[in-house]
This record gives sequence, C-alpha cells and structure tokens, in this order.
Amino acid sequence: MIVTVTLNAAVDRTLTVPNFQPGHRHRASASLTSAGGKGINVARALKELEAPVIATGLAGGRAGDRIIEELAGEAILNDFVRISDESRTSTAVVDPTGGRLSEIYEWGPAVRPDELETLLDKLRYLSRVASFVVFSGSLPRDVEDDFYAEAIRDLNRRGVQCVLDTEGEPLRVGVEAEPFLVSPNQREAESLVGQEFSDEEDFVMALDAIADLGARNVLITQETSCFGLFREDRHVRRFRASVARIDPIAPVGAGDVLLAGFLAVRFNGGPLDEALRVGVGAAAASVMELGAGRFDMREATRLAGGVELEELQPVSA
Repeated sequence: MIVTVTLNAAVDRTLTVPNFQPGHRHRASASLTSAGGKGINVARALKELEAPVIATGLAGGRAGDRIIEELAGEAILNDFVRISDESRTSTAVVDPTGGRLSEIYEWGPAVRPDELETLLDKLRYLSRVASFVVFSGSLPRDVEDDFYAEAIRDLNRRGVQCVLDTEGEPLRVGVEAEPFLVSPNQREAESLVGQEFSDEEDFVMALDAIADLGARNVLITQETSCFGLFREDRHVRRFRASVARIDPIAPVGAGDVLLAGFLAVRFNGGPLDEALRVGVGAAAASVMELGAGRFDMREATRLAGGVELEELQPVSA
C-alpha cells in the first residue's frame, strides 16, 4: 500500500477560456471540478496506474465534504481527518489558444494542534500496511515548518519509507529528516541549493548537494523529464530521463504524475530504468489533459517507449 498525505487539500476548479485576458468578461468553453492538492494528485495517478493507494490528510467544512465526495466518485480510497476550519478552493484558467495557465490559490484552513495529532495517529495506524508514505504540498496556516520533518522521523523509526514533495522551509528541514526520497521540481530544487540550473552539470551537482543534506534518493522533476540520484546495492547512480517536447494544454500536476509513475513501478519491484520511463511517460501524457493527476494510460505507455535514459557521472571537484 502507498499512503499519500495532503494537509492543504482543495476543491480544484479548472476553466478552459480561449483568448483569456485579465480585466475582461469571458465565457468558459469547458470546466472541471475535482478534489485537489499534490498528495491527492499523486493518489489519482497511482490509481490510474493500478497501484494500491489510500489518500489521507485534512478536510474541513463544505469544501472538505466536496473533496471527500469527489474522491469517492473517482473510487479513490481515502481516510481524511475532519477539521473545524474550511478547506480551500483553487481556480485555474487554461487558455488553449496561447498555451497559458493562470492560477488562484487560497491560503487554506487554520489547523488546531489536536487536529494535527489526530492526523499523526492516523498515519501511525496506516503505516502498519504502507510501503511508502508520500508527504506532498504546502502546509496550512498555523502548521509549523518542521511538521513533515517530525512525521518523517517518527515513521523512519517504524521502518516506513517516506517521500517528500514540498517547497521552501518545510522542504529544507524535511530533507534533514532523511526521507527515503525527495521529489522537488526544478524551481524548488534551485531554491533548496541556492542557485539556478543552466546545464546538466548544475543538475548533477544539485542531486549530490540534496543527497548530502540528508535525502537517501533524489528526483528533480520537470514537465517531460527528470534528473535522479539513487542509492542501490551500495552504489550511487545518477540518471537523466526525458521525452520529446510536447505542447502542453495544462502542465499543472505533471511532477505529481511523474512521482506516482516512479513509485508505482518501484512498489511492484520494478527496476530503476522502468520506473523512470513510466514516470516520465505518464507525466508527458498528463500535460495534454485538463485536471491535475489525470492522463490517458495508452498515451502514457506510448510515450514511455520513447523516453531517453542516460546514466550520468558525478561532477569532478
């Protein structure tokens, strides 16, 4: 079982608006409402990949009711902690004529200490049957930056492999807790190591720098590619996996799908090369779909067959 954790779950609304211009009145040509948040996106993709998954986290108010209803409608197994404050709503506007995406995110609910403790108790219970626990996304108001780090340390002691995908200070302190895998996107990784990446050497140096901070394995995700560092059989291996550039319809959530594809294969004992190909293929397919975490499995399989995989050498000092 893979458990995904979303503290800042949302009702996501995606609108398709051709020729969108700020300050003008528009009529949407299509809309999609679904449960959202990075952990939920990962869970949605894992289900599509037929990996056993349960989504958990925090949900409150009418928006929280809607989140749980939407998950049930998608047949995604879930067990959320109900909180007193209202979960957030997020809106994305996709302009297919220009390939542009505009997003509006609410801050999210205020969370009480007793509600967080209930979630931690639930994670300890679910960890008894979990091979991976995935902590994804931002933290709501009033939640300390070290929440992920402390949860990872607790689950590490219980022998659970933890995956972290967040940003900013929660990512920095979370890496120090020695998670099994961290999966930042390029921007988040650049912020973590304190420099921009301009070439392959920069990515390789960043992989090593993040591993030195405490992460056992590192996966830096992009829309249709990734760089990875993995410790396997006492060896450290570095890879770049990529597929031909695709004109995206909606790139939101591609990194979540890439992570899900990678974990689905590794959960079933598949090799690194297959995990990277499946992850990049699924991520590439997802940028052609409205709604985060969604992709066509046949298209993902086709694209995975065209993924180029290169093993990289460490950068000399």
